[in-house]
Amino acid sequence: MLQKKILVIYPEKRATRIAIYRNTEPMFLKSIRHPEEDLAQFEHIPDQLEYRRNAILNELSRNDFDVHKVEIIMARSGLVKPLKSGIYHVNERMVEDLKIGIMGMHETNLGGLIAFDIANMIGKDAYMADPVVVDELSDLARITGHPLFVRKSIFHALSHKFFARKYAKSVNKAYEALNLIVCHVGLGGISVGAHQKGLVVDVNQAFDGGGPFSITRSGTLPTGQLVKLCFSGKYTEKEVHEMLNSKGGYSAYLGTDSITQINAMIAAGDEKALFISQACAYQVSKEIASLYAVLEGEVDAIILTGNIFNSELFLDQVKKRVGKLAPIALYPTVNDLEAHAVNAISVLKNEVQVKEYV
Repeated sequence: MLQKKILVIYPEKRATRIAIYRNTEPMFLKSIRHPEEDLAQFEHIPDQLEYRRNAILNELSRNDFDVHKVEIIMARSGLVKPLKSGIYHVNERMVEDLKIGIMGMHETNLGGLIAFDIANMIGKDAYMADPVVVDELSDLARITGHPLFVRKSIFHALSHKFFARKYAKSVNKAYEALNLIVCHVGLGGISVGAHQKGLVVDVNQAFDGGGPFSITRSGTLPTGQLVKLCFSGKYTEKEVHEMLNSKGGYSAYLGTDSITQINAMIAAGDEKALFISQACAYQVSKEIASLYAVLEGEVDAIILTGNIFNSELFLDQVKKRVGKLAPIALYPTVNDLEAHAVNAISVLKNEVQVKEYV
């Protein structure tokens, strides 16, 4: 049995989560919080590299863990060029694309940058599994309605693939033999994908516009109103982007992006908070139902993932609308750290062919 240690690096907006695994068993889990005043000193996200890397190394040192004992490093995927599903070496070409934000700039870009830096320091390799830019869209799904615009595939590919394969294993079938609708509700965005025989042939663009609104993202907005707002002179381009991907959704309606606070508001009988939550469930259900048409009604299961489905209220709002379409498989959690460890084991056991980013 393998006894090699795996380091997982998972950057978020105001924190960096890290984990040390032995096989798929966690030895150490930590969310390193980054005060806003610390992050404010950096003009661009890649400028945070040294600050976050040192925070990771200091945390491991404080817990008497020698980073040189790590055999493999797994990084949360960033916005690189569109790729097929799989596990990729974090190489110099990928690092350059993460730094310039070739497909966009987000805190996830720091995952590959930090992993590459630490890997070089200890003489090991860093990898990225099922990045958010996994692109398996059908040609029909790429059409937007105007030739100047093309739909991009940016979604929670790691979670989608991880839970889809877990479900397939639970029913003793190959993932590639099933048609699935996977709905992942993350802390940032919500992505709903049509998985047709192992390929995500359609999915909403969960990063900066498309699909249901979430805790901080606005999702699909009325196009005409958005155009008028952009040319009103009241907002900068940066401010409009913030409305779309970091200051929209629940945050814009309720004034908080804290799940704990939102749940407390609902529990206390706050009618507005309850109504916004119901509206989110409504939009999630609509997105799921639209993919039933994409798969021509041939759906083996609807997979619901994310901590929000621990809420019976939210879950019931979705189930009553889509429960008749196909069996529902519930995974009310976010297991990105475990998913990275599982992929690392596949590399260590030579069960997968690692791909090179070019």
